[in-house]
Amino acid sequence: MRIQQFLEHHGLSANPFADEDAQTDLVFKGYCIKQTYHPAWDKIYGNPLEPATAIVFGAKGSGKTALRLQIARHLADHNADHPRQRVFVIQYDDFNPYLDHLRERFRGRKRRVERVLSEWRLWDHVDALLALGVTQLVDRALKVPRTDHAAACDIQPVEPAALDQHEARDFLLLAACYDQSMAQAGTDRWAKLRRKLGLPVWPTYIPLVLGIVLSLVIAGLIVWQGWWGYLATPWPYLAWAASWGPWLWQQAKGWWRARRILRHARCLNHDGKRLRRVLVRLGDRHLSGQPMPVAQRTDDRYEMLAKLQAILGEMGFSGIVVLVDRVDEPYLITGSAELMRALVWPLLDNKLLKHPGLGLKLLLPDELLRFVDREDASFHQRARLDKQNLVRSLDWTGESLYDLANARLAACTVAGREPARLDDLFDEAVYPQRLLEAIRGLKVPRHLFKLLYRLLVAHTNAHTDAQPVYRVSAATFESVLALYHRDHEAFDRGTGAL
Repeated sequence: MRIQQFLEHHGLSANPFADEDAQTDLVFKGYCIKQTYHPAWDKIYGNPLEPATAIVFGAKGSGKTALRLQIARHLADHNADHPRQRVFVIQYDDFNPYLDHLRERFRGRKRRVERVLSEWRLWDHVDALLALGVTQLVDRALKVPRTDHAAACDIQPVEPAALDQHEARDFLLLAACYDQSMAQAGTDRWAKLRRKLGLPVWPTYIPLVLGIVLSLVIAGLIVWQGWWGYLATPWPYLAWAASWGPWLWQQAKGWWRARRILRHARCLNHDGKRLRRVLVRLGDRHLSGQPMPVAQRTDDRYEMLAKLQAILGEMGFSGIVVLVDRVDEPYLITGSAELMRALVWPLLDNKLLKHPGLGLKLLLPDELLRFVDREDASFHQRARLDKQNLVRSLDWTGESLYDLANARLAACTVAGREPARLDDLFDEAVYPQRLLEAIRGLKVPRHLFKLLYRLLVAHTNAHTDAQPVYRVSAATFESVLALYHRDHEAFDRGTGAL
């Protein structure tokens, strides 16, 4: 018996339980993303007009990635309805590039994963967030038609014309330090942004012009006056050196600033030559007294974050929401709870989590919860988890999973048909209470979908097209459920796969 024959009998256009990953789940993206919610949704999502932090611990398959996609979709809808109170979304869910750049700083045995992650600090996280946000904002300002950067969750263009000279300077400074786009050459991209902002940089060419003019004057005097004998003395050479002194000093300061940024922005990918050129073009007039990531501390980063927020405010963004997910997936971590702890714990700082206008949605594996419970008073005083909308477990009750399965069945029902119910797929011998009891033991949506998919496959394989049966029998239900629980226990021990 073909499974499509079974689905068509129940009025279903597709198998509602075939997908297990929210990122590729068309049923979730097309229907459930706006129709079905976890019971803790309101606490996690909050109010976009006042972005707030939420920290969520959930088991594998409990819907953390679906929750991230759901938050992003609802924020996009909010932005469409509130053009002057939009929320700037940063998706911070790919840590591999930043960990790789930090690892390159170490040599030999120091490049061990434990050593690299033990060096990860709060300012590295803020650098990564600024890189994601600034790169996305530069893409929007330049109206880049295609972007390959991880921050590109929304590439709707923005007009930076509303920025005054000081905000234009701050935007260019942020772009110099944090623009990580690989789509365009860095210097050309920065120059396009400068022209769009209309910030003049011609004063920075004065030392170069002065050096050229004075060199030509000295050479002209020697030739015109016939002072060839002076070439045997040090005076012409001292004069030439003096004429180029301001330019050399300008280049030396640009090199020194670039070197300090390269050294202390440890998780970013910078081209030293491009960075020096950009900083020279900005010049002392715009850089004097400005914060830059030139030390291993958070103060400068917070000031640059405030600059980004001020620029976004002029462009119609009232707040920033950062979606943190997939902390167990970087290849350096490979699911290790200890390594995840080393990566995530620097983020748990109340100053960042409660930064005005910034809301972090941390979707974390439940393995980290036991480390939270073991921490001492100093950790809890620094993190203040009691103020962060903490959801200790992204649990699903049997009833909520039952409703979720019915919502997916409704999403796949052919137009004009009465939506199928989960009970309709099973024989009357599978009592509703027994079905609910079995679902309750699965705990998370992924296990529910896996079990229901196995049940449909096992049932259709047990019957022929000539003698179809359109309801799963109690015997099939119990046998597949028992096998699934056995496989799940083997998976938990690390000796099998689901």
